[in-house]
Amino acid sequence: MYRAAAAAVVGRGVDPVADPQAVIDLVRDARLEVSTVPGHDRVAIGGVDVTARIREPEISAVVSKVSTIQPVRDLLIERMRQLVAQCGRRIVVEGRDITTVVCPDAEVRVLLVADPAVRVARRSAELKGAVSRGQVADQVIRRDHDDSAVASFEAPAPGVTVIDSTSLTPEQVVAAVIDLVPAGGQTRSRT
Repeated sequence: MYRAAAAAVVGRGVDPVADPQAVIDLVRDARLEVSTVPGHDRVAIGGVDVTARIREPEISAVVSKVSTIQPVRDLLIERMRQLVAQCGRRIVVEGRDITTVVCPDAEVRVLLVADPAVRVARRSAELKGAVSRGQVADQVIRRDHDDSAVASFEAPAPGVTVIDSTSLTPEQVVAAVIDLVPAGGQTRSRT
């Protein structure tokens, strides 16, 4: 949702540092849609599909400036909570403050961590060379720094399970998370 808001800000030519109120107004009034249909990734704002756009370097460069505006955070946190409620709480939600702010009472809460160098390498691979590795490193590390000023996400809250994905494949991460999901009242165990 923060990336969708950033895409709207960029699309309207709003400077989030110079005019945070314009960002607040834009997010408050925006029609934000996030698909909850498995296998159908779609994010739209104002009816415009921004699914691919939200991962572009231009958006990555702005998302921290948008996400650190507290009234924007408040608006989007409420929208996230509404989305979770609409799904009957049977949804996987990811984000920096999901386990501590958005859904602190979720049945399963995970803090997924990885070595910063590995995170930069993964993001660089995702961008397929669209920006230099140095730019990616700056974006990843700067966003960590900026977001840590408004959200506590670097240390697990009580009841949150830490999964270090540094040396795990995506499939291994999914398996580790699924192992935490209760099946009929008991935690599943893969053997």
